[in-house]
Amino acid sequence: MEYSGKEMKVRVRKQEVVAAVLPIQEHWLPMSNLDLLLPPLDVGIFMCYKKPADNGCTSAAAAMNMIGMLKKALVQALVSFYALAGEVVTNSTGEPELLCNNRGVDFVEAYADIQLEQLNLYDADTTIQGKFIPNKKQAGVMAVQVTEFQCGGLVVACTWDHRVADAYSANMFMVSWGEIAAAAAAAHDDKVSLLSGLQPCFRRSLLNPRRPAIIDPSIDRFFIPLNMLPPPSPQPPTADRLVSRIYSVSAHEVKRLQSEASTNSCMRSKLVSFSAFLWKTIAKSAITGKQCKLGIAVDGRTRLTLSSSASSAPIPNPSPNPMPSYFGNVLSVPYGSKPADELIAQPLCWVADAVHEFLDIATTEEHFLGLIDWAEAHRPVTSMAKIYSKGIEDGPAFVVSSGVSFPLSHVDFGWGKPAFWSYTFHWEGDTGYVMPMHSPKGNGDWVVYMRLLKGQLDFLEKQASHVLRPFTFDFLR
Repeated sequence: MEYSGKEMKVRVRKQEVVAAVLPIQEHWLPMSNLDLLLPPLDVGIFMCYKKPADNGCTSAAAAMNMIGMLKKALVQALVSFYALAGEVVTNSTGEPELLCNNRGVDFVEAYADIQLEQLNLYDADTTIQGKFIPNKKQAGVMAVQVTEFQCGGLVVACTWDHRVADAYSANMFMVSWGEIAAAAAAAHDDKVSLLSGLQPCFRRSLLNPRRPAIIDPSIDRFFIPLNMLPPPSPQPPTADRLVSRIYSVSAHEVKRLQSEASTNSCMRSKLVSFSAFLWKTIAKSAITGKQCKLGIAVDGRTRLTLSSSASSAPIPNPSPNPMPSYFGNVLSVPYGSKPADELIAQPLCWVADAVHEFLDIATTEEHFLGLIDWAEAHRPVTSMAKIYSKGIEDGPAFVVSSGVSFPLSHVDFGWGKPAFWSYTFHWEGDTGYVMPMHSPKGNGDWVVYMRLLKGQLDFLEKQASHVLRPFTFDFLR
């Protein structure tokens, strides 16, 4: 099997299924109410590693040793992260459920006939998706592909079912997998330790609904049952389509946008400032009179203290909050909608205030507890974030999800930190997706993955070329 690109070919050399090394008692793991707000959508991540320092091996031999260590560590990591080795099936009520049967993870070994630094990271659709990001089997939860390059470098990529894990959970797994492999490499031993990494928590009872339910009306602004959606309009063959590209944003531009989005009385965050900048700029590409929508993904782990379910009496030596290790989805996607003309006319600090206004609603514990209750009230009807639905309002729509706090720089399998990393979000709807991440250089620069309508990206490159620069490996030198 070969995937042909403009200047490269990727050849699959081996495909197998890697399961947990220890037997796992087959059992069912229900989806939480927050998991059930996600559609059947696959998310990808890839990390680029240069050939390690010369150890007397040829590039090919070094790469094969690295791939072997990856598999040995993976069978250990899946013992703790057993949900990733299961299957998603539909239960009697029509809802998805996780069968933890150690079915395993599809593992692909491939070879690319170019140097790693020749990889075109900017045009992610052409060179990354479908070539280095593996296609997950329909019922499986995760797939892995490791691709060797002529120089001895590797690209390690994963695809996983978003209904099972959000990006925070995937990062827990990647860091744990890396720590297990690195521990074995440091000991020069084929045996790896199960003690490495953060142990995931699968206690779905942490996200049980309350009795009685308490639902704030604001949740109806952000989420919608699928049976309330209007029928989709047929797309003409000439309709604009989502495409993926990767950009670099300098630390200077990040700080400049933050300064422009802030006032003397209020300093806005870099994420809010950058999101406001994109919202205002994309509005300029909209047809006059159209609405322009911006959503921001919010992680509820730092908001959920679970104090609402505790007794009012003080508890001696209370257990630490388990939410930082919770594995699953703990996301909300609030959004705002403004007339494009208004976004264009107002200064960036006004747009940033509008971002803060809708974002502030979803950054409380009560919002997430209410969202759990809201999802329970609509089951078994599937629901979703309203910004991803068609026909609610017209005009451009996109979601920003921050990856700046994710510890991908720590995913060291024993041969050094990744030279580059990025997520991919292969959503086929008409709502865009943007994820800024810290540059591997660690100098304050950002790497920004964007999946927007091609016309929007072309417009951004003309209007904001001083901010968004097509990414190449030269930015890492």
